Amino acid sequence: MPSLHPVLASVTDRIRQRSAGQRGAYLQRVQALRQRTRGVDRMGCANVAHAFAGLPGSDKFKVVAEKAPHIGIVTAYNDMLSAHQPYEGYPAQIRETALKLGATVQVAGGVPAMCDGVTQGYAGMELSLFSRDTIAMSTAIALSHDVFDAALMLGICDKIVPGLLIGALHFGHLPTLFIPAGPMASGLSNKDKAKVREQAAQGLVGREALLQAEQAAYHSPGTCTFYGTANSNQMLLEAMGLHVPGAAFVHPHDPLRTALTDEAVRRVLQLRERGVPIGELVDERCIVNAMVALLATGGSTNHLIHWVAVARAAGILIDWTDFSELSGVVPLLTRVYPNGSADVNHFQAAGGPSFVIRELVNAGLMHGDVLTASAEGMAAHGQRPVLDAAGALAWQPLPPTTGDDTVLRTVAQPFSATGGLKLLAGNLGRAVIKVSAVPEDRHVIEAPALVFDSQEALQAAFKAGELERDFIAVVRFQGPQANGMPELHKLTPPLAVQQGKGFQVALVTDGRMSGASGNVPAAIHVSPEALAGGPLAKVKNGDLIRLDARNGTLLALVDEAEWAARPLGERSEAQAAVHGHDFGRELFAGLRRNVNTAEEGACSWL
Repeated sequence: MPSLHPVLASVTDRIRQRSAGQRGAYLQRVQALRQRTRGVDRMGCANVAHAFAGLPGSDKFKVVAEKAPHIGIVTAYNDMLSAHQPYEGYPAQIRETALKLGATVQVAGGVPAMCDGVTQGYAGMELSLFSRDTIAMSTAIALSHDVFDAALMLGICDKIVPGLLIGALHFGHLPTLFIPAGPMASGLSNKDKAKVREQAAQGLVGREALLQAEQAAYHSPGTCTFYGTANSNQMLLEAMGLHVPGAAFVHPHDPLRTALTDEAVRRVLQLRERGVPIGELVDERCIVNAMVALLATGGSTNHLIHWVAVARAAGILIDWTDFSELSGVVPLLTRVYPNGSADVNHFQAAGGPSFVIRELVNAGLMHGDVLTASAEGMAAHGQRPVLDAAGALAWQPLPPTTGDDTVLRTVAQPFSATGGLKLLAGNLGRAVIKVSAVPEDRHVIEAPALVFDSQEALQAAFKAGELERDFIAVVRFQGPQANGMPELHKLTPPLAVQQGKGFQVALVTDGRMSGASGNVPAAIHVSPEALAGGPLAKVKNGDLIRLDARNGTLLALVDEAEWAARPLGERSEAQAAVHGHDFGRELFAGLRRNVNTAEEGACSWL
């Protein structure tokens, strides 16, 4: 096993020490639950009868009399999400496979799953972040029947995977794996799609041309093919060992996908036999592996929120400083949109997650000696699954070089010596920026502030021709407490248009952008948020702002005494009313009141 990079070892040790109390208490609870008598044997007869009333008689006999392992499925299936549409037939396939392996299966429950692509720019997006915690609670409800010996999670997209994982970790005594369904085939390129969006923003093309382009990009079952939160989820699960090795980006209707889904049933039963519950598998090293995978692939900035919450669910405390220190030594190995022109299908063809994992493990930049879905540890996750001549599932070593070095590279020849994310800190708070997508000459932007309290206000200013200048857009009152911290994707086209005209342009916000900021410098997730008294509430139009991704600073260049004395701006009553009503927003008021900061994971349950 290669020796660990000293920074990786140091950060892991610091996380371990910081988390010792909470992690120790968590593991004690996991062990206590593991030591109980099996649910079917422990529960009252009426409880057991209710639990299995819907099973065929032969399955009832297996689970009760033969004491067969009983697997619970938690599914995010719906056909509103293209990525989740293929899951419709998975329970039947899993049940059939389990029976062949001497096990029984029930769908324990379903969880809600919304599509951010549908809700972008509209009221539904204000429910998006909190849907993660709702999914976690729904997962807990599904597993609360307490009759399962193992669990399988069916979910892919943005908040769904983190929510399922948080929920599963609250049942940390169960062996648990995730089953992906794969990406859609490549359609209109992301570059061409972005071009049409910018043309539409300028009024150069109409709705018909824009709709045609969007439908050519998003066109069939499977995940969207850009490397956003959904596909980053899959990369991180691979790096955590929570997938069958190499399962992430195989197409939904490929025979290999069917074989990998069958194998997931086998592997979760093997985890049970090995005595590896998810609460022990997801340890400090596992979390660090996920952080490294995110940085090495230039993944979604959303995970600087979500994986903080995931870690907390396992009693592990991480923060943005940990990400920043790792980013200083983890090389960028991929160029996948929005960090390049390729999509995840090109990434997979070039070697995919398996190549990235192999490179990082061999370079001492990922913990190889961890528990995973494979008894061989992370080494097995550095190989590619194939169907052999007889149609049986097998794994093959990857070649030493990639299939396309414009998309994927080795640690020895990376795209960049450092990761794709950077921590910013200063008198405006703490924020993150995805530098892997931003040209080097735009890593430092200094310009006057234009302050907006909504993304609609910025769009209106663009349409009115008020952005024909150098500026840094400060879009505030978009944090978790204010309105659920929506993604502000509607800002990308107007900001990109003004940047394309040669203006110095950047965004500073307490909202989210995921990877949608493209090549516009964007300091996002600013904490503390404006509504919680954060310094963004002090900014006025014309204040000189300096966003410096090279030195990691985010500053309002205002006299120190004046800045200290300046009162906080307030959200208007009208805006507060909009944020709190209609489209179900009233139901999330308690979550907005209780949520902690973005850097703490935007958790509503702590």
